[in-house]
Amino acid sequence: MLSRRGFLSAAAAAAAAGLVEANPLGFPIGCQTFPVREALGKDFDGTLKELAGFGYKMIEMCSPPGYEKAGYGFLVGRSASELKKSIQAAGLGCESCHYNFSELKEHLDERIAFAKELGLKQMVLSTFGVKADAPMSEWVKAAEDLNGIAAKIHGAGMVTGFHNHHFEFKQIDGVLVYDKLMQTLDPKLVKMQFQVSVVNLGFHAADFMAKYPGRFGSLHLQDWSATDKKMVAVGQGVVDWKKLFGAARKGGVKNYFVELNMDALKASCAYLKDLKA
Repeated sequence: MLSRRGFLSAAAAAAAAGLVEANPLGFPIGCQTFPVREALGKDFDGTLKELAGFGYKMIEMCSPPGYEKAGYGFLVGRSASELKKSIQAAGLGCESCHYNFSELKEHLDERIAFAKELGLKQMVLSTFGVKADAPMSEWVKAAEDLNGIAAKIHGAGMVTGFHNHHFEFKQIDGVLVYDKLMQTLDPKLVKMQFQVSVVNLGFHAADFMAKYPGRFGSLHLQDWSATDKKMVAVGQGVVDWKKLFGAARKGGVKNYFVELNMDALKASCAYLKDLKA
């Protein structure tokens, strides 16, 4: 066995030789499976291995029954242990999964049991599904409902996440919906999963990490090309990634997932592996 000094020397030598990946925040680089769900449906095991081949170590799933009509129907009927076995066989891990609001309201005990068997640390609500013209009171009611759900998830030993879209970055009566949600959601029970793509609206993830320290559990990564007006691979757009990952430490982030198509997933992982942040 290596002594502590020997281990540190070996690690330093490996780093000097370029053998140690930077991996921002020191966490395994992850990706969300939703953009590649069609490929997964055609060849689940093969696509997982392809993602691992890019350098990803973690994936984030979407609940098969909750997303049955959105591309995950091929997984309905598989047990959590079977799913976990396939993921691990590809050299990947899975500690986070997206859920829709109705399944958390109506089938929470079942979803918690599946999540624990899968080995999850985070159960993330993908959206409230509030109508575009809804008053702020509906957003507040949805957040209060999530607090109740989160208490039960917390009791089962997992963290509840809330994933934003662009919907939350509008003002109602002069108040930003996202800020109102941060006031309403219980910081001890609900951690935010910040979707970086709102940069195209002029909102920067790093600013919210600084504004609400310790309130975030996760990130969804995309970059934005101001020239082409579209989402691009991480490192190919306007996001200041070193600043973001520096702020993410104060934000409390525990993992992050690239959410882009297959080509952009490959380029994003290569960039993140070289990023020293």
